[in-house]
Amino acid sequence: MHYEPAEEVGNAPATPADCPMKDGAPAVKPVPAAPGGPCRPEDLPISNVHLPNGKTMPLLKTLLTSACERNCYYCAFRAGRDFRRTSFTPDEMGKTFMQVFRSGAAQGIFLSSGVAGGGMRTQDRLLDSAEVLRHKHGYSGYLHLKIMPGAERAQVERAMQLANRVSINLEAPTTARLARLAPQKVFLEELLTPLRWIEEIRRSQPASQGWNGHWPSSVTQFVAGGAGENDLELLQTSEYLHRKLRLARVYFSGFAPVPGTPLEGEKAINPWRTHRLYQADFLLRDYGFSVEDLPFSASGDLPLDTDPKLAWARANLSGQPVEINRADLHELLRIPGIGPVGARAIVAARGRNALRQIEDLKALGVRTQRAAPFILMNGRRAPLQLALF
Repeated sequence: MHYEPAEEVGNAPATPADCPMKDGAPAVKPVPAAPGGPCRPEDLPISNVHLPNGKTMPLLKTLLTSACERNCYYCAFRAGRDFRRTSFTPDEMGKTFMQVFRSGAAQGIFLSSGVAGGGMRTQDRLLDSAEVLRHKHGYSGYLHLKIMPGAERAQVERAMQLANRVSINLEAPTTARLARLAPQKVFLEELLTPLRWIEEIRRSQPASQGWNGHWPSSVTQFVAGGAGENDLELLQTSEYLHRKLRLARVYFSGFAPVPGTPLEGEKAINPWRTHRLYQADFLLRDYGFSVEDLPFSASGDLPLDTDPKLAWARANLSGQPVEINRADLHELLRIPGIGPVGARAIVAARGRNALRQIEDLKALGVRTQRAAPFILMNGRRAPLQLALF
């Protein structure tokens, strides 16, 4: 069976000081050593991920090694920070995960690593770990494999033959911003180029060469607020990643200072900022919006007190409501309270009968309290509860 999480989010049991946010959930420590037996479930860095069918899957998120030679200013695992490091060999990682998998504590694995001995050497160890899981242990479940900065194209291609999802974190939206956050990383050559390779391979080679007959999806992460960038910069890069490189997800990890790092004295960003970034990114990915449509302030940031889709609708639809029975799919997706599923349901339903009552929309899964101020039904305004607008 081919499957992959729609969202990799969860509540891994880890402390913020040791585990900065990575890919929508805390970046976890390596699996604790377990002499004489498997780890206790409460000790494991498990996240619950959401599948497209609405179910959840427990995912082990871990590192092959927490040793790292890079000095990223925000990162708990940066070179020079004083804490105990842990490493696994590929065989040890494979054996440990299979113990966790067979116990039922996790059904999939997200495997990353600190950079030790260079990006290519570290990538080789990650690939060896994936090979051990797939071919020595016969593991056929979900595997998200990290691409290291400095990995070669052949290594990226091999990762795509072993994993359900691959990722490399851009961390910042531009070369200049990355220099303020992770000065030893090279934005174009080390980070963006591998993401381009992934898409080139998907387009140029048959999917049958991928794991289980499918090329993996690809994702990335930004450390939002870590480099002084504004929301416009982040979302311009995100739009490029979705449109040109077909990334399945862009994650926004809100910057939070970590003791023992050069940025420990900086302030954490408002959590509402990452929430608005995700909302705006979904508009770019799934709703047909462009960056130019989004309601940025003069400083280039999204308003924290308003959903960006609602802000757009108030500016553009309040005086020109959309006729539900004539609007095309693109127009329907611009209406607050209507998502891709609801929009398709409306198009299908009105092909049978005109939609006349707000209850007709509610039955199709539309959030009618949000949609009502911006729609017409057979030329008439939908009932509006002013207290809710």
